Amino acid sequence: MAGQELSSWDNIDALARAVRDAGRALGFPFVAAQSDLGDPQPMSDRNCEPYAATVFDWPGHSEAYWQDRRLALKSSFLHAARICAEPMWYHRGQIGSWRPTVLLDQIDCSKVTAQFGFTAAIIAPTHLPGGRIGAVVWVTREEVDLPTIFSRESERLFALAFRFIAAHAEASAPLRAHSAVGQLTGREVQCVRWAAAGKTNTEIGMILSLSVSTVRFHLRNAGAKLGAASRSRTIQLATGHGFLGART
Repeated sequence: MAGQELSSWDNIDALARAVRDAGRALGFPFVAAQSDLGDPQPMSDRNCEPYAATVFDWPGHSEAYWQDRRLALKSSFLHAARICAEPMWYHRGQIGSWRPTVLLDQIDCSKVTAQFGFTAAIIAPTHLPGGRIGAVVWVTREEVDLPTIFSRESERLFALAFRFIAAHAEASAPLRAHSAVGQLTGREVQCVRWAAAGKTNTEIGMILSLSVSTVRFHLRNAGAKLGAASRSRTIQLATGHGFLGART
């Protein structure tokens, strides 16, 4: 078990270096990465050392920007990663993807270059099971042929970022999250769906012609299969794993 864990982290560290080197080769020497945008702690290695300090470079690196726990809420790039699951580009105040999308049109990046000196960026969001979202961002302060680079390299960078973020997310997750998510029954999905709609157990029982104790039984089983300790977490994980979008 220990050998497998070490091998896993060695692979993650190698992926971190590959992410860095891929950016440098394309003229994007600065990298920021986070495997969970909802986690205020920086993305770190097995020794809890932030990759931002040990592997990646960033303008103003000495300022330890990763210690700013509000960064994920302030960054327009990370906001874009939350609402778009495809590779994106930034160039002098504009942000977009390989296709037009009104979602990105709503994000104001007009001050990014003036504030940080970034002339261009490639953003690779990673949307993982359970609703977990991460991202890798490559940036440059130099003039680059962004349209050509993005067209030619964005899919490769996206795949590399996904491998890095997904591997790190699994290795750094709590032990309970490593258990395989069980398949919910149709009745469990129905109970969770109505709970997500704000119905009480009594109301769910009336809707589905079940006793209150049976509703509790189904919700408890659904939570156990998802590794959730509360009703709200059961709803969140069921949604993130796609159960509430399925017809039953």
